[in-house]
Amino acid sequence: MSAHGRLRHRRFTGRVISLSAAVALAATLSACSGDEPPEKAYTVPGSLCGIAVEPALVKAVLPGGDSLTSATQKPNGGTIRCNLYVDDKLVLSLAQAWWSEGKATAAVSPAYPGTKGGTMSEDERFIYSGQAGVGRTVPSCKTSEHPEQDLYIAVETRDSGIDDPEAIEKLLTAYTKAVEGSAACREPAAGS
Repeated sequence: MSAHGRLRHRRFTGRVISLSAAVALAATLSACSGDEPPEKAYTVPGSLCGIAVEPALVKAVLPGGDSLTSATQKPNGGTIRCNLYVDDKLVLSLAQAWWSEGKATAAVSPAYPGTKGGTMSEDERFIYSGQAGVGRTVPSCKTSEHPEQDLYIAVETRDSGIDDPEAIEKLLTAYTKAVEGSAACREPAAGS
């Protein structure tokens, strides 16, 4: 092959390689651009760890995937955490935690890092961001098991890519109201 032929062959090969690299890069970028979020193929139950909550509110803060499971965790005396897993990955935690009576929501929220820089509700009961929220239950939520304490609710996404303050606020307020109407805010019946 002449020097001119080799040069032309290299240019042609270089263009083919450049074109195939550009096509591969474009395909990769379009796959990563999030044009379509993964489908949420699972069903959210109407009750999570014993607390009734609207499934659509929960699903709004969950990532796509095939399966949804939940597990109750009791890490210390009085905290109950309902952990949700999508495809076996922890993606959402809904917690009930007793704190010293009289604490403001703003004083409790730093224990939940996802609320940093969050929005405070007008009544100062709730603070929330796109990834987490904390809410104080009504003052009548009392039990003899936790005297001089107030029950707080925390909603935290876990490395799920969710960033939706409106969805977090809706779930937080609904879940807090559901807990207020549950056995968590009432004395156990005699003989139970």
